[in-house]
Amino acid sequence: MRRVVKTAALVAGATGLFSRVQTPVAIGRRFSTPQSQYQASGPVWKLGRLNHVAVAVPDLEKASSFYRDVLGAQVSEVVPLPEHGVSVVFVNLGNTKMELLHPLGSDSPIAGFLQKNKAGGMHHVCIEVDNISAAVMDLKKKKIRSLSDEAKIGAHGKPVIFLHPKDCGGVLVELEQA
Repeated sequence: MRRVVKTAALVAGATGLFSRVQTPVAIGRRFSTPQSQYQASGPVWKLGRLNHVAVAVPDLEKASSFYRDVLGAQVSEVVPLPEHGVSVVFVNLGNTKMELLHPLGSDSPIAGFLQKNKAGGMHHVCIEVDNISAAVMDLKKKKIRSLSDEAKIGAHGKPVIFLHPKDCGGVLVELEQA
């Protein structure tokens, strides 16, 4: 009996403590985000799934080994892409991919990124679109800058374009034709 009373007292004391810490929330409170300064894409093109997250790495073999040997992911061989100035390793995660990027030559945009980020880090996210030409035209109308005038063939053999990070909340966004 003592044990039950003691436990009840502890619960009551804890409840009292937490009730003083908690902040009351109005019933019926609605959570909303401010209306975007950009219009939704509309019926011309649609945003698809996350295709990959690209990570710049100073040591491609070490990074590949981590994902393959430590985490057990499927990891591709190194794929040199001279037209993009990078060597890439694809890490298959089932529902998406990671791209491990390493500079291929001193003119590589990844070389500059790694000079500023010695340990490496997230470089960009890639999102699929159903119509990249329509997406590019629509985004230009919405004053979203891209890093090139038109889409180029990317690492997966499909048209891609990169959107300026200053127009995308600080994130380099790659759009890829689905």
